[in-house]
Amino acid sequence: MSAIERFPAEALPDNGLLRFLTCGSVDDGKSTLIGRLLFDSKTILVDTLHAMKRTSERRGLDIVDLSLLTDGLQAEREQGITIDVAYRYFTTGTRKYIIADAPGHEQYTRNMVTAASTADLAIILIDARKGVLTQTRRHSYLAHLLGIPQIVVAVNKMDLADYSPETFARIKADYLAFANQLGITDVRFIPMSALHGDMVVDRGEHLDWYDGPTLLEILESTPAVHSEHTEKFRFPVQYVCRPQDSANPELHDYRGFMGRVESGELRIGDAVTVLPSGRETRVKDIQVLGESQARAVAEQSVTLLLADEIDISRGDMIVKTGELPQVTKQIDAMLCWLSESPLDPRRKYLLRHTTRDTKAMLAGIEFRVDINTMERQTAELLAMNDIARVRFKLAQPIFADPYAESRGTGAFIVIDESSNNTVGAGMIA
Repeated sequence: MSAIERFPAEALPDNGLLRFLTCGSVDDGKSTLIGRLLFDSKTILVDTLHAMKRTSERRGLDIVDLSLLTDGLQAEREQGITIDVAYRYFTTGTRKYIIADAPGHEQYTRNMVTAASTADLAIILIDARKGVLTQTRRHSYLAHLLGIPQIVVAVNKMDLADYSPETFARIKADYLAFANQLGITDVRFIPMSALHGDMVVDRGEHLDWYDGPTLLEILESTPAVHSEHTEKFRFPVQYVCRPQDSANPELHDYRGFMGRVESGELRIGDAVTVLPSGRETRVKDIQVLGESQARAVAEQSVTLLLADEIDISRGDMIVKTGELPQVTKQIDAMLCWLSESPLDPRRKYLLRHTTRDTKAMLAGIEFRVDINTMERQTAELLAMNDIARVRFKLAQPIFADPYAESRGTGAFIVIDESSNNTVGAGMIA
């Protein structure tokens, strides 16, 4: 019985939304795994499946090439077009999923950072024939650095290794030795064949020596985001709403502050503090699409109405009184440099933190990480895909939390003002 047939329709539980990432080295089978998940969970549209069958037959294949679902991304690579992360969506009836498919090539590591920044779980694929590679280490390091709470190592292509338990055990031991250096403690291992479907949605017939859960069972049981610990309320203001409707006198004094709740929870009547002014007031109303509601929760876009008239603009932040973040003009952070042009210590950059932009200059590079040996090396500049501990000095203060406490207010991006390109992504220490 498949995972989506275990509950009668009237008794289906709701396990919430899970965002997960597939990553690893080139040709580890990421595209095939995504195709297998969608195929075996019966979420591929009929016309898409027919097109895949026809293309597979033209290529002389006896089975459907499930990697064709992401062929568009592969075609972009071949044409030299800028590569973006491919997203796929599916549901099992008990949970909704957003899959981010990260490119495996080293030159597209920056796109993996984009995908990992919002993921709740990372599936790191390893080819059973090749074992742990440099890009496996790089993606694992980034997944850990970006605070992805759940990591699953999928040893794929077990069919090409005779479904050998010794091969699986060897790769598991190699990965754990590397993971211990990073401090990764919560990692799960699963052998699979995405091509034939073993241990993806169904157990298959070739891995009877493995008694753990299938990949889909792991995904179904992963805790929902924002559910594991109490978070402090953080609300960066995106827009100040002042409706202009002279015919409606009720809107004359309307002043709402619109944005997305990055973390925590807020209720009507709660005491709040506005940063950077430090002014305190209370929440008069919380609205979604013009309708009042009793509370606002993480990841919800809302409009807040406050009891007092306070000068607030985009880039300010509303927090609960007594739960203040750090207000600072200097930050220490782990930085992933994403640009082909090296980081120039003499240049000014634009640092974007939540909805606040400020000019920034590099104050120093403490060390650069050698992704192969995990050694900390001295460095005077950073090249593309380098990961380093750095310090920035800011022209204006930001309202930040350590990334380990809040991914929303602990992260930032670095922008080149001349090109408006994002050249770096950082996690505040």
